[in-house]
Amino acid sequence: MCSARREPGRNVRYPIANDARLQQLSLDEARAAIRIETEGLEALAAGLDGAFVALVELIQRAPGRVILSGVGKSAHIARKVAATLASTGTPAQFVHGGDASHGDLGMITTADVVVMFSKSGDTPELEDLANYCVRFDIPLALVTVHPDSRLGRAANIVIGLPDAREACEITAAPTTSTTMMAALGDALAVVLLRRRGFQAADFHVFHPGGTLGSALLTVGEVMHRDEQLPLVGAGTSVADAILEMTSKGFGCTGVVDGTGELLGIITDGDLRRHMADGLLRQTAVEVMTVGPRTIAADALLSEALRQMTALTPRISAIFAMDGRRPVGIVHLHDCLRVGLV
Repeated sequence: MCSARREPGRNVRYPIANDARLQQLSLDEARAAIRIETEGLEALAAGLDGAFVALVELIQRAPGRVILSGVGKSAHIARKVAATLASTGTPAQFVHGGDASHGDLGMITTADVVVMFSKSGDTPELEDLANYCVRFDIPLALVTVHPDSRLGRAANIVIGLPDAREACEITAAPTTSTTMMAALGDALAVVLLRRRGFQAADFHVFHPGGTLGSALLTVGEVMHRDEQLPLVGAGTSVADAILEMTSKGFGCTGVVDGTGELLGIITDGDLRRHMADGLLRQTAVEVMTVGPRTIAADALLSEALRQMTALTPRISAIFAMDGRRPVGIVHLHDCLRVGLV
């Protein structure tokens, strides 16, 4: 029998066998597989040497792209590494080892660097690609468990993977080996982006959509500016300040001096606190809140959201600054609009 159950803190929405022994066996086997792969990753990290550094420097100097290739499960890893490199500032492209022999070699130029993934180092489908690199003097790197293999002898740089146990000991299916390849690709991308001085703002350029894109937007990319910016002079009457607040629709207005520097802010709350006869005849500087919360125009939009919602008191809009001058304003609704909230 099976019963649908959900233990506290467990995201279980499907039937689970009532056999406790079988449940424990599944967990034990899963943990053992993960530990085997962890051992492989630790061995990989400990064994990295000058070959890895040489590949980093070769890619950094290359005028072209990094071409990633492989066959089978290694091809999936190569495709993923190409995507990671491209998204972090290193131009990269995936070329399948099998397709290379049927016209895709034309995608590779002498300005490129080729990196092949092959556990055995003897993958027949990669031989045409290796020969092409040798013929046209294209730098070739190989990631393999067997550096002395046929492909290893053709490569300019060989990064040896530890001959670690595969997590699937019954079939020796690629598990630990592909995990190590993926981790090596991630390490390569991280080192390269740090060497290039790649920043969060650069990452946003390649990720304009989705949650990552929203999180990496800057205030300046979203803020309202120029005629949309609610601002009044220090001597402006409260009556005219209210008109400015109403017309711009942000529920506040900034108060600036003669040089355009921000002196304070007037919000609905300030008006309520000063509600009395003659309020409308007072000047903006008399009712404003001094030292309002502000943010730099080049700051991340996520930081603006934090300042509006995580600090006390909570506010619904924040002025973006260039030095001491307000150049824009961001409302909570803007964060909703771009999907940050």
